[in-house]
Amino acid sequence: MPKDHGIGASNKRREDVRFLTGTGNYTDDINVNGQAYVYFLRSDVAHGRINKVDTSDAEAMPGVVRIFTGKDFEGVGGLPCGWLVTDKHGQPMQEPGHPVLAQGKVRHVGDPIAAVVADSLAQARDAAEAIVLDIEELPAVVNMKAALADGAPKVHDDLANNLCYDWGFVEENKGAVEDAFAKAAHVTTLELVNNRLIANPMEPRVAVGDFSRATGESTLYTTSQNPHVIRLLMGAFVLGIPEHKLRVIAPDVGGGFGTKIFHYAEEAFCTFAAKALNRAVKWTASRSEAFMSDAHGRDHVSKIELALDADNNFTALRTETYANMGAYLSTFAPSVPTWLHGTLMAGNYRTPLIYVNVKAVFTNTVPVDAYRGAGRPEATYQLERVIDKAARELGVDPVALRRQNFIQPDQFPYATPVAVEYDTGDYDATMDKLIEIADFSGFDKRLAESKARGKLRGLGVNCYIEACGIAPSNLVGQLGARAGLYESATVRVNATGGIVVMTGSHSHGQGHETTFPQVIAEMIGIDESMVEIVHGDTSNTPMGMGTYGSRSLAVGGSAMVRAAEKVINKAKKIAAHLLEASEADIELKDGQFSVAGTDKSVAWGDVTLAAYVPHNYPLENLEPGLEETAFYDPSNFTYPAGAYACEIEVDPDTGKVTIERFAAADDFGNVVNPMIVEGQVHGGLAQGIGQALLEGAVYDENGQLLTGSYMDYAMPRASDVPFYSVDHSCQTPCTHNPLGVKGCGEAGAIGSPPAVVNAVVDALQRAGKPVTHIDMPLSPARVWAAMNG
Repeated sequence: MPKDHGIGASNKRREDVRFLTGTGNYTDDINVNGQAYVYFLRSDVAHGRINKVDTSDAEAMPGVVRIFTGKDFEGVGGLPCGWLVTDKHGQPMQEPGHPVLAQGKVRHVGDPIAAVVADSLAQARDAAEAIVLDIEELPAVVNMKAALADGAPKVHDDLANNLCYDWGFVEENKGAVEDAFAKAAHVTTLELVNNRLIANPMEPRVAVGDFSRATGESTLYTTSQNPHVIRLLMGAFVLGIPEHKLRVIAPDVGGGFGTKIFHYAEEAFCTFAAKALNRAVKWTASRSEAFMSDAHGRDHVSKIELALDADNNFTALRTETYANMGAYLSTFAPSVPTWLHGTLMAGNYRTPLIYVNVKAVFTNTVPVDAYRGAGRPEATYQLERVIDKAARELGVDPVALRRQNFIQPDQFPYATPVAVEYDTGDYDATMDKLIEIADFSGFDKRLAESKARGKLRGLGVNCYIEACGIAPSNLVGQLGARAGLYESATVRVNATGGIVVMTGSHSHGQGHETTFPQVIAEMIGIDESMVEIVHGDTSNTPMGMGTYGSRSLAVGGSAMVRAAEKVINKAKKIAAHLLEASEADIELKDGQFSVAGTDKSVAWGDVTLAAYVPHNYPLENLEPGLEETAFYDPSNFTYPAGAYACEIEVDPDTGKVTIERFAAADDFGNVVNPMIVEGQVHGGLAQGIGQALLEGAVYDENGQLLTGSYMDYAMPRASDVPFYSVDHSCQTPCTHNPLGVKGCGEAGAIGSPPAVVNAVVDALQRAGKPVTHIDMPLSPARVWAAMNG
């Protein structure tokens, strides 16, 4: 029987009550008395030298409070990068400055040049139109390989060239990899593009800066996935505000997908301007503004080669990737194509030798950073596409080739040649489950039905593994991270037994307010309604690293468990005193402390009351009160894995691809709330299908964003996705966190793109078309062109 409470129960999301009734509190809902509004004048050229910014006429317009330009930020720190990558020669990456407002040059369309603060947004916009700009347009570089050519225009004049870093991993493997390829019985080579994406969360970014002259405290309300990190980066490195004088609040946030991890110029500007003006300042992005100011995702061009022996065993893998950084280094951008990508190139397989090369390139485009999956989709896409191509070249079943090379359960813990160690997994089990729920046995019948209707049908299979809850801090510090990657929680028990959990994790759709209480309630044996979750405000939550990389339960939840364990241990001391028993004999179950082997017990609420009304209390060695804090720094990543299958139809007359069926079998370790997990997978699948079939940010040769609105950037709609068959019953619990959980939020976006592309290639090859690859998005035009040579 399904559980109706605690861990494993599909509790409805308690936060949905306010979301569905329109009573959520989003950043744009926040208005500070007397606030002004800001409008950013942004560059309409991709590359240019700023000769003059004349604001004189604009400053005299009605309602204008002040106009800021880059000169106002001279001496102010630039936006920091949170990760330093060292190249294959041991040299640090080239790291250009990133001013809050453009200074000297503009480097991409959307680069902010001036900020107009006025009494109303309309007045600010009108004044911005009156600013006179003298910008000398310079040649732009958009293509990464062209940007590295001799004589290419430099995005940053103070750098030697447009190469951020040339990273080799694992460098000592390189010679052995080359030898393995020379001896290989078969080599499969594939060149592919991982298309640039624009995240488009439902809620655009918003920032409200406020300043109290009485206390000297600055407050920033922002749409952020990690308010504590914003406080750290902005306070310490940009504006020089001590942390105890800077409060960052991220209230309800309508989706993030990675794009709201980063510290943006607009946040720093609103905080700076509020203090300069002694007046609150508010900015809300328009959707078209978001297209050219939010960090973009993906944008890799890769060549991957797979070597196999005469028995079709994988012997070596090597890749060469060009990764677009855009015009500036966004907060975690350097880590995405390197430590979040290169370390996953082993996938689910026993490939003994791997070498990964990544060249990160500056171009005159919007900065690129983490987007749902962050490096793992890029690795999975390369690997699963080249394996599928190898199977077709060898004339073997794609599932059989994968199975033959799977890491086996008795090989865990398994150290890969790319410096990570998988703790647990069972890839055959997820493949078995996939074959069942996807109904492989019925495919031939469905294929015949498609042929009868004049359609082509294909079946694509994909496996994936991802690394979640990036850790531990001492390791990532050695790899270049400039922040710790622990998490913290405070568990405060009230006198009447209710509990408030203050967590550094931030929820922007994950359902923390539902799942976290399930964990605490299970530990104590009380109802979930007695547990409240507080997050998103640096003034009343402990230091935290936020939410991204599917770390919420594995890292944030583990911190919460450790704090709750401290609470329970103290409560047992109180209970032992009340029951006149030894602490070692006290058991906690179903909200009752009892003495083992007796019928003596005391309720949770009686113990918590005694903690705050200590009339009968072991005062000689125990302080009153019941509140504990814990910091949790994981010893390893967690490694969710799975197998996906996609069935598609192709219209041979138009090239249109329709997804008919999609099945996902995932291993997420222990599952706290199956309903929420299923929803997370559904959302990820939709985004991955969107990338595979529809989405793609396109620049012209002059650096103009051609897909700058929903008129040109195609987002998936309900009609573009099928009803999914989703299963997460194959559970191999994580061995190194107290909950045994692995992370589920990004899996769908990681595993689905190659499954879709594999299915389309399968359909075309079944129809006798010699098509081995089509780059995403697989638009009707691209598929039709491939079919017709």
